[in-house]
Amino acid sequence: MSKTDSAGGAAADPRPTYPAAANAGRSRNMRANRRTDTKPEIALRKALHARGYRYRKDFRLDLPGGVRVRPDIVFTARKVAVFVDGCFWHVCPEHGREPTSNEWYWTPKLRRNVERDRAADAALTANGWQVVRLWEHEPLPSAVAAVAAAVDQASIEL
Repeated sequence: MSKTDSAGGAAADPRPTYPAAANAGRSRNMRANRRTDTKPEIALRKALHARGYRYRKDFRLDLPGGVRVRPDIVFTARKVAVFVDGCFWHVCPEHGREPTSNEWYWTPKLRRNVERDRAADAALTANGWQVVRLWEHEPLPSAVAAVAAAVDQASIEL
């Protein structure tokens, strides 16, 4: 049974589900954030492809126990999952910062993102996957080297 107010409508939550946008520009900026195909992710994929690596992008992995994970880049045969994490969304220790407005919304949301990252890492590792996490600010050559090292190591272990 749902809560209703005296007029018969739905009871108002004391706090809105999402914070109101500070202005139209901020609203446009937040709507433009992408879940996939971010600039750092595309650059990494292009560099890996140019080196001859073949992979799946944004590929959902259904792990035992009902765990679903969607890495940015997946080498299925080698069991290597690559994530390119944004500094704000995943609380980068170098560039991440505490939200200054609407903290009631953003602080728990960002904390859940980090917890979900750790849970995904643990589930993948427990199922024999190697996880590579990269920050969006990492230089492309070192990001490519990290992924190549993981894939090459996984090839040796096969």
